[in-house]
Amino acid sequence: MDRLRHALLERDISYCVQLERSYPPVDVVVHVIEFALEVFLLFVGLGVIVLLRRKRRRRGQRIRVSTPGVQLPRRPVRRTISAVDNRPKPPVSNDREPPQEKVLLGRAYVTDGDGLRIKGQEIRLFGIDAPEFEHPYGKKAKWALHGLCKGRDVMAVSADIDDYGRLVARCYLSDGSDLSAEMVKLGLALDWPKFSGGIYSHLETADARRKLWLADARQKGRMDVWEKYEAKRAASGQNVSPGLD
Repeated sequence: MDRLRHALLERDISYCVQLERSYPPVDVVVHVIEFALEVFLLFVGLGVIVLLRRKRRRRGQRIRVSTPGVQLPRRPVRRTISAVDNRPKPPVSNDREPPQEKVLLGRAYVTDGDGLRIKGQEIRLFGIDAPEFEHPYGKKAKWALHGLCKGRDVMAVSADIDDYGRLVARCYLSDGSDLSAEMVKLGLALDWPKFSGGIYSHLETADARRKLWLADARQKGRMDVWEKYEAKRAASGQNVSPGLD
């Protein structure tokens, strides 16, 4: 009987040993499970990062949807004073180098219908010809320009130097208005195509050249008309020197 019990015990022990060998140890299984979880969490984290980056890119991009036959409205463009500097520049004499561009900004003191002074710099309005102060409509032209500039800053963008050493410049108000164009519109200045390229000619009033006949004669090179006018004024005893306020 003891032998039988001993034989059964040995059989049970050998069976348990074989059963234990057929399955991996518990700690190995635990390590495998932990590794699998780490890999899973790593892929989940990468997926979240990719999704967040795509979302940020979509927010940063402006998507325009176009419908066939429908034109989307454009954003209004602010008109700035610097934007008008692309206009054609006056011809520069071949005997001198074109000056470097100079910009002046400040209150203007008006000297006549096409001249002013900013920060002590004498400036001639670009592309136009207004009557001299002592000529017909000269005073009216000066005070019209004074009214345009009164209480407002003027920006002058240099274009050339005239024969008298004055700075020829395009002059603009803060709202972008071109002083040369405004004076022509008022009928108190003429476009001077020789220097402007004719960009103000369409703004001339119908009677401008008849009223400003001395300026028109100067543009045509008829200085004899000026001489006759000055001689007539001198004979009548009028002061022929430039007038002051």
